[in-house]
Amino acid sequence: MIENLEYNTVREDLIIPEYGRHIQKMINYAASRETKEERNKLANSIISVMGNLQPHFRDVPDFQHKLWDQLFIMSDFKLDADSPFEKPSKEVLNAKPDPLSYPQNYPKYRFYGNNLKIMIDEAVKWEAGEMKDALIFTIANHMKKCFLNWNKDSVKDQVIFDHLFELSNSEIDIRNSKEELLDSSLLLRSRKKYSNKKFQKKNHKNRKRY
Repeated sequence: MIENLEYNTVREDLIIPEYGRHIQKMINYAASRETKEERNKLANSIISVMGNLQPHFRDVPDFQHKLWDQLFIMSDFKLDADSPFEKPSKEVLNAKPDPLSYPQNYPKYRFYGNNLKIMIDEAVKWEAGEMKDALIFTIANHMKKCFLNWNKDSVKDQVIFDHLFELSNSEIDIRNSKEELLDSSLLLRSRKKYSNKKFQKKNHKNRKRY
C-alpha cells in the first residue's frame, strides 16, 4: 500500500484546481476514447457533474457555455467532442491582452490628479447657465482642497483660477470673478477632523479590554 501512494508533487498539474483531480482524470479518460460517440456521452456526463460542483454558475448567464469552455480547457483542447457552443481557441486563451492607455502620464500639476482633467473637460461641454457655473466653482473648490493637501499653507483663489484657466485650455475663465472660494482654514479643518476620527478609530481597535 505504501509503495502505491501518490504525492501531488509527482502528479500532473491541475489546469483548473477548483474541480479537483477526479474531474481532471475523467476528462483525460474521455479524451482517450476512440469513438466520438463515446466521447460525446462522457463529455455530457462530465458537464453534469461539473454543474453540480459549481452551483453558483446557475445564476450566471450562459453558465452551460462556461462549463463547456472549461471542459475543453481542462482537456488542453485535446478532447474531440461535439459541443452545443462554439469551442474556445487555445490561441485566443493564451493571447496577451492589449496594453492599457493611461491618461496624462505626466500632468503639469500632479497634486490635482488625473480625474480633475476629466471633470474640467466635462464642464466645458455643458451649456452656459447656473448649473455650469455651480459645477465650475465646485471644481475650483476641489482644486483648492487638493492644493492644500499638497501644500499646507494657504493659497490665493487667483492661483486656482489661473490653473483652471490653463487646464481648461482657456475654455473656462473665472479669473475676474468676484465670487470667493471656500476659506482655506475651513478646508484644512475638515481634513483635520477626518484625520482625528480615523486616528481615534484606529486607537479604539488597539485598546486593550480587561
